[in-house]
Amino acid sequence: MNANMWIKFIFALLPIIWLIMSLGFLKMAATKATAIGLIITIILAKFSFKMPVTNIFNAALEGVLMALFPIIYVIVAALFTYNVTNQSGSIKIIQDLLSSISTDRRILVLIIAWGFGGFLEAIAGFGTAVAIPAGILIAFGIDPIRASVICLIANTTPTAFGAIGLPVITLSNLTQINGNELSAYVTFELLPLIILIPFVLVVLVENNLKAIKGVGGICLASGLAFALPQIIVAKFVGPELPAIVGAIFSIVVTISLAKLKNQNKEQAKDLEMKSHSLNPILRAMSPFILVFVLVLMASPLVPSINQFLNHFIIKFSIGKGSFSFAYIASPGTLIIIATIIGGLIQKIKLQQLGKIFITTIKGLGKTTLTVCTIVALAKVMGYSGMTNILAVSLVALMGPVYPLVAPLIGAVGTFITGSDTSANVLFGNLQLSAARSLEANVDWVVASNMVGATAGKMISPQSIAVATASTGLEGHEGELLKQALKWFSLYLVIICLYLFGLGIILGMLKY
Repeated sequence: MNANMWIKFIFALLPIIWLIMSLGFLKMAATKATAIGLIITIILAKFSFKMPVTNIFNAALEGVLMALFPIIYVIVAALFTYNVTNQSGSIKIIQDLLSSISTDRRILVLIIAWGFGGFLEAIAGFGTAVAIPAGILIAFGIDPIRASVICLIANTTPTAFGAIGLPVITLSNLTQINGNELSAYVTFELLPLIILIPFVLVVLVENNLKAIKGVGGICLASGLAFALPQIIVAKFVGPELPAIVGAIFSIVVTISLAKLKNQNKEQAKDLEMKSHSLNPILRAMSPFILVFVLVLMASPLVPSINQFLNHFIIKFSIGKGSFSFAYIASPGTLIIIATIIGGLIQKIKLQQLGKIFITTIKGLGKTTLTVCTIVALAKVMGYSGMTNILAVSLVALMGPVYPLVAPLIGAVGTFITGSDTSANVLFGNLQLSAARSLEANVDWVVASNMVGATAGKMISPQSIAVATASTGLEGHEGELLKQALKWFSLYLVIICLYLFGLGIILGMLKY
């Protein structure tokens, strides 16, 4: 690397360093930290990367629009679902239903944050897997900050195949690697993390390693039930279904083992008092059932409906970029429709539903500002060349041991953009070129970008903003980031060492 490249690399790092320092250590409010971060990025783009002012404005505008639609839109929809369920009293029925499975909060975390959260990520994505499960965990008496951290960690590995496989599909299209082959590599590379995460979630419930005692077998089964079906489905079906199938298997296995564990316990008598008939349970679950049905029906798994709904789109150019929003096919729209119908089923009047919706929007002012500034920052970094210089510099710095840090590049992409899909768009072809120049297995290295991207999701300011909005913790973003950073570091170290070591053993990498 020449001196000029070194200088640009350092300048490109500054916005990331600022975000980590301001949120994680200075404990600055996210609205202020991200706004200052955007200003720093704009100054660097103009004076260090020679980006025209018009292009800077267009990039920031594209980021703001993308932040509002679909990101904030989906957050509003997810919180609307939770608020309606809470207002109708259905959340109590859902609590009773889950308590009839187990009153052990460790097991409930596996069912709600890991299984149900993974399922929500698989069918909808865009923050639903953090927003909805976190609220339910708080209803079970789990501390809001702890509930948020649990959901952020749980919402890592499932994001690879989130929103009906969109991140892997995008990566496959960009790199021209067979979708089924790439999906299989991703699931295999994620295997140790999928097995480990349930144990981590249980430890976090009581903030003690001893929490694993008595539920270690269920943790292992919950992880394996998620991981193994994913590998099979990815290899023989493709990227659309692995997370859906994995989440469903995990939920079924976890519930079955939890019921088996409780069979001989005295608490069974108490659970009978909390039981409800089928009709109230279906009524309470109706918004979630309808979300599943509508999102699945509108997905690429049903091409005729998906293609029809995607005709309803707003699309226009913004400078070198563009903005598009399929307003009917959007998960946000489908979740809102499902919630309105579910709310009516739960006997909430349409006028009351409107009030709940408006109240939900009003409560997201700070979150909206945070997400808009961070996505604008990401767009300016991308168009100015900052994001690319970070990745290219890492390739040049690491040389033959580059595959060791290949996941880090994916993580940086998600940290900056808040999206696994965007991280793959940014760095997919870079990983492909690096693998070819090193004569490494391209599938292995490209898949590692996807795996690394799942790590970045845990600490992305967007994800943190979703967590704080859904748990009433606005202003505590720094505390969440600081706690999540510890687990992010462990997650990334494990995956980098695992992929590099196993890649050499299997002959995927040369060293």
